[in-house]
Amino acid sequence: MAANRFYSPFDSETMKPRPAFPGEYRNAFQIDRDRIIHSSAFRRLQNKTQVFLSGEYDFYRTRLTHSIEVAQIGRSICGWLTQQSEVLGEDCFIDADLVECACLSHDLGHPPFGHTGERTLHRLMQPYGGFEGNAQTLRLLTQTLFNEGRDGMNPTRALLDGILKYKTLHVEAGGAPNHYLYDDQECWLDFTLGGQAFPPELIPGKMRNGFKSIECQIMDWADDTAYSLNDIADGIHAGFITTTSLENWAAKQQLNADQAEHVDFLCKAIREKRVEGRLNREIGKYIRATKLVPEASFLSAMTKRHQYRLEIDPAMKAQSKLNKKISLDIVFLSPQLQQLDYKADVILTKMFEVLRDRYIEPNGSKLHLMPATQEQEIEKAPDAATRARLVCDWVASMTDAFAFRTYRRLFDANFGSITDFV
Repeated sequence: MAANRFYSPFDSETMKPRPAFPGEYRNAFQIDRDRIIHSSAFRRLQNKTQVFLSGEYDFYRTRLTHSIEVAQIGRSICGWLTQQSEVLGEDCFIDADLVECACLSHDLGHPPFGHTGERTLHRLMQPYGGFEGNAQTLRLLTQTLFNEGRDGMNPTRALLDGILKYKTLHVEAGGAPNHYLYDDQECWLDFTLGGQAFPPELIPGKMRNGFKSIECQIMDWADDTAYSLNDIADGIHAGFITTTSLENWAAKQQLNADQAEHVDFLCKAIREKRVEGRLNREIGKYIRATKLVPEASFLSAMTKRHQYRLEIDPAMKAQSKLNKKISLDIVFLSPQLQQLDYKADVILTKMFEVLRDRYIEPNGSKLHLMPATQEQEIEKAPDAATRARLVCDWVASMTDAFAFRTYRRLFDANFGSITDFV
């Protein structure tokens, strides 16, 4: 197979040299992808919340099925762009394996209970450097995945750039609830940028976070496509989004003609019981709404990954935004889900407080509440912030079910026998 001129050794470089195996049949990006798929962090996504708590019903999406859907959409966007763009071709194309890997990885760092869990851990970790799902994904890839020498999976520069949606450090974020990296991840940000400093106009916050490689832009739109359409589908199947609830919602909004037409489209799909088919066809429209546009940046001389921008049809972006608002207002803000969010917040808060008093700010207790491997690492940690990050790693890695069981063992007098070890 001919070399892909879109990439250079700069893109496939890793922080530490990778061993070269004789007869290796995979490129660096395929190795990245395979390592993600075979990781325990990826498997845990099967029991982490997407919209509804995992395990509620078999057919609702989890973080795992969502990530697989995002990966499929990301690969399809690569194929569409190669077919449509005059600058891409058989020997110069955006690597679909790399994009697939970024898509499969993008939610690895998310804690149990979805965005509620992320908000709770951010609040609890504020004194120790915060918690952010994307930053936690970076931590997994570079430090904790496989737990071998604290090097993570030694990912390529292009993969790191593909998952780094945010490039503002916590100390620079001014207390923002999300969209930042941990302060000790600056070395990985520096490696990703090839040692280049941000130009003055890319100030921390929204401006800097908007600076993304083309693979990251594809992953981001694939993610938007998947959850803006599929959250609607799950909301319909769960009975939250009905023709009545949609029409009542629409009556309280100031919708333009396109938005009103889209609400009618959804109502018709519900009445005709053709939700899956109709929304699945919409995915193709979102894929075909993309276009590759040349755009120079301060990294353009170092990599083609920063020579282009993904232009998206404004009408499709508006439809995606409308779908998200429908899901937010009718599903996520419903009393049923808000009650579950409250419960999730209580569970994580109480668990973290117990672990904080035992491990982060020790109160003299010698109870063994965490696995021995984690305890040993915490005991060697030099300060409270490092201990807190290690505790947070364990909590964030929990699946929904494991978090429930751990909480019940700690606080439910009627739960937990000596046989309950998992």
